[in-house]
Parts: sequence; C-alpha cells; structure tokens
Amino acid sequence: MRTTSATHAEADAWITVLRDHGHLHRAESGPDGSWTVQRTPTGTPRTLHHPVLALDYVAEILRDVRGHTAETPR
Repeated sequence: MRTTSATHAEADAWITVLRDHGHLHRAESGPDGSWTVQRTPTGTPRTLHHPVLALDYVAEILRDVRGHTAETPR
C-alpha cells in the first residue's frame, strides 16, 4: 500500500522502462504533463492525465506481463 502520492517523475520512469523493454508500442509525454500510451501498433491509444492514472496503467501491464511469464506449478 502506498503511503505517498504518485509523482510525475515516478510515473514517467515506469512508462519509460515499459517502453524500453517492449511492453509499450508507443509512449509520449504531452506538454501538459500527460502521457499518450499505446500497448500494440493496432491498439487504441490512451491518454493518462495524472500520475495516479499512469501508475494504475503500469500496474495493469505488470499484472499482464507477470501472468504470462509465471511458471506453471508442478
């Protein structure tokens, strides 16, 4: 559980890492501090207007990635 608010720098860092590791097709910062992100080339672009929204989106991607890479039990 978070005890501090999400910051723009934290959200930007996570979005950059996801893009650099190939989990986002597109990620651009807007002039107003928002981000436009797109998961796949054919996916719908989303605009995230607040760091909390960005970190929620990052968490969604991480859950998906971890679900695909988790080993199956014996």
